[in-house]
Amino acid sequence: MKYLLIALIAALLFIPFLGAVHLFDWDEINFAEAAREMIVTNNYSQVQIDFQPFWEKPPLFIWLQVLSMQLFGINDFAARFPNAIIGVITLVSLFAIGKKLVNERLGLWWALVYAGSWLPHFYFKSGIIDPTFNLFIFLAIYFAYTIPHSKSALRQAAISGIFLGLAVLTKGPVAILVALLAFLVYFISRKGKTGIGFGHLGMIALLACFTTLLWFGYEILAHGWWFVNEFIAYQIRLLTTEDAGHGGPFFYHWVVLLVGCFPASAFLFTWLGSKKSIYTYGRGTEVKDFTRWMWVLFWVVLILFSLVKTKIVHYSSLCYFPLTFLAAYKVFQLSEGRQQLKGWNNALILIIGLLLGIAIAVLPLVGVYKDLLIPYIGDKFAVANLQASVPWSVFESAYGIGYIILIIISCVLLARKQVTKGLLCLFISTILVIQVTVLHFVPKIEAYSQRAAIEFFESFQGKDVYVKALSYHSYAQHYYTRQQPPANKNYYNEDWLLNGQVDKPTYFICRITDSEPYRQHPNLELIGEKNGFVFFKRR
Repeated sequence: MKYLLIALIAALLFIPFLGAVHLFDWDEINFAEAAREMIVTNNYSQVQIDFQPFWEKPPLFIWLQVLSMQLFGINDFAARFPNAIIGVITLVSLFAIGKKLVNERLGLWWALVYAGSWLPHFYFKSGIIDPTFNLFIFLAIYFAYTIPHSKSALRQAAISGIFLGLAVLTKGPVAILVALLAFLVYFISRKGKTGIGFGHLGMIALLACFTTLLWFGYEILAHGWWFVNEFIAYQIRLLTTEDAGHGGPFFYHWVVLLVGCFPASAFLFTWLGSKKSIYTYGRGTEVKDFTRWMWVLFWVVLILFSLVKTKIVHYSSLCYFPLTFLAAYKVFQLSEGRQQLKGWNNALILIIGLLLGIAIAVLPLVGVYKDLLIPYIGDKFAVANLQASVPWSVFESAYGIGYIILIIISCVLLARKQVTKGLLCLFISTILVIQVTVLHFVPKIEAYSQRAAIEFFESFQGKDVYVKALSYHSYAQHYYTRQQPPANKNYYNEDWLLNGQVDKPTYFICRITDSEPYRQHPNLELIGEKNGFVFFKRR
């Protein structure tokens, strides 16, 4: 009964209003467009963007989006629906694992801590690939952990291999890299006494290869090695070079996890000074071993993607699983009276919570008083973005003020030893504010950042035209125009679109910061500009 209840609550949290705001460029639109092009071309084996081979990602998540679009139509809701279902499966899985490790209370806390933390919750409302990838690789590691604790070790190894293969089919060989590094670090930390033998490792490798070859093998047999070669070369390039506009310092992901995974991240520090007696719950030895695995996974992912040159927020999102378990286990101990929350830790919760609450409270004020801020902004594109007509009221700051009040109440309750009430107030209030943010604030932010461009693209749906973004990279012109396969291959030549004998009406978009050369171009007619985007038509 509890499994069904958790599933229903998760569905209510993650599914409603998925299509309330446009998909965001790049990643959300990228995957949705790949799914749309599969449907248009009936080519389900190769990923395409702009009806050309796209070897950056394997197809599994895109297949899920295809199924969703077949069910709901080609729209933003359908693009995000698979991750909402993954969110339901994730919370049910966390409850089941927590229950098996210790009891139902740990399982419930883990599900609440995950759903009640900002980025872990928010990602299930997105159309990006990572929530699905993260679940598969986490389950692969979980079933590997169960091998020495199970009477059916080979079966557990086989399941681990299947999930590892699914992770590869979702995001690529980075899954194998993470799994191998995690096992190597675990092996060293246990001085080789892992309880996982060569036979088990062979079974994991065998099933992982079999699962992966369901696509890689077919692709090689059907189309040769070139697509797979390009795919692997891209994965290596991504890890070793900095993607344009996505660099950052070594500690980038440390800050992302500390703030983005609040409140769970604050409880990670309660492990400082912990004693061995913390493993007296449930199956003590197994809990200790699982905790070791979670620490290993956390540090492997965090350090690996701190070293990787390209810094994108969701690269460290696999940390959400170990981070929320480690936090939930401490939350469980606090609620059971087995551990006391130290004053400095309560202060950390208060500080981060207040910063987030202040940010939410200030956001409407920025919208209301943007004219006072614009003179101090040096970015011409950002200034033009702020010209968007977005209705704001100072009273909307009440959402942030309300969150601040709830954070203070939570900390007061924790300080007064009313621990369970304080914890429930902290995580449930965060869930509520996340819902408000997604429904109320995200559409307004999208209105500034990209809506003018999206509306321009949408105006060409059903029309036989060319639409091209100039001097900036976007997938939106393909998805929101519902582009069809171009019959004339000259379409892929930008110079031909600008200067050649085009065979259909041709439109262009660029950012205001890049617009001057195009305003002077003899073949282009300026037809409008809005909120930082400039629109042209071929004469």
